[in-house]
Amino acid sequence: MTGTGPGTPASPLRVGLIGYGLAGSVFHAPLIAATEGLALDTVVTSNPERQAQARAEFGDGLRRAASADELWERADELDLIVVASPNKTHVPLATAALKAGLPVVVDKPIAGTAAEARELAALADERGLLLSVFQNRRWDNDFRTLRQLLADGELGDVWRFESRFERWRPRPKGGWRESGNPEEIGGLLYDLGSHVVDQALALFGPAAAVYAESDVRRPGAEADDDTFIALTHANGVRSHLYVSATTAQLGPRFRVLGSQAGYVKYGLDPQEAALRDGRRPGAQDPWGVEPETMWGRVGSGESPLTGGGRPLPTLPGDYPAYYAAIADALRGTGENPVTAHEAAAALDVLEAARRSARDGVTVTL
Repeated sequence: MTGTGPGTPASPLRVGLIGYGLAGSVFHAPLIAATEGLALDTVVTSNPERQAQARAEFGDGLRRAASADELWERADELDLIVVASPNKTHVPLATAALKAGLPVVVDKPIAGTAAEARELAALADERGLLLSVFQNRRWDNDFRTLRQLLADGELGDVWRFESRFERWRPRPKGGWRESGNPEEIGGLLYDLGSHVVDQALALFGPAAAVYAESDVRRPGAEADDDTFIALTHANGVRSHLYVSATTAQLGPRFRVLGSQAGYVKYGLDPQEAALRDGRRPGAQDPWGVEPETMWGRVGSGESPLTGGGRPLPTLPGDYPAYYAAIADALRGTGENPVTAHEAAAALDVLEAARRSARDGVTVTL
């Protein structure tokens, strides 16, 4: 590891954060700052307003840089690089960081293709450096609750997993996330689709077949804004995954159907909204807890009003656990929470979904 004193609380691991847009300012910077044993050392952004925003939130001790090249010049002063810049920059920046001898966290998607992700993983393995992918939705409250239900066997054999990440945004906002230029790696398939596919694979294992439908619905939109992905997992579970910006009536976030019971959960984990509102882990107690009115239901039944079953308390969401795990992995006391190899497997699915939607075929992996 680069830097000095990486293993003691008195010398926290120093983090250079590249990018201070939505991902950097709302997710990464606050979570890094809230993690014991990590210190946000430098924020890289060429935007003067974002530089001032970062300094206002994290104090005059925060160093600012206009270019990532400034980080490589003082690599011996840093212990971790976090890449939270636009998607098309993920591979070149992660490559440069690894070649500078620095461990890396990359926001999802790690790359535009599975081949690129595996090349990065090979470089990290060759250098003996951590390479992790920020998949914060594994620490959503509903996902943690569902994982516990599955571990306890309450649903029996799962037959179908339905996951929806839907929004109602009838007018495009523009920007690289909605660009139709393939180089930008925009559109919902690679944005929200990265989350729902990662969750499905984490829960039910590798996919054997992929079918997808992908549309550009909104006037003026350039990239996919309404996409459906159907996975057949190697173990026989079927996942039906929806990502959309055109949903005027939102469906359940999860509907999971098993041989003994089902689980239905509406609404999004509250952590993103809290972070956007300026609330911070550690300052708000408890963190990641939702009201009882938002709990899901588990069981069976045919009631059109309640869906049957009983209310199930939702476990608290825990985004801070990701960076706590990163700190442990860097110190050699824990495992990489999300590996580049896992991210490559998800990209295999996303690439297959793009081909399926384009050609109208089911793709076998």
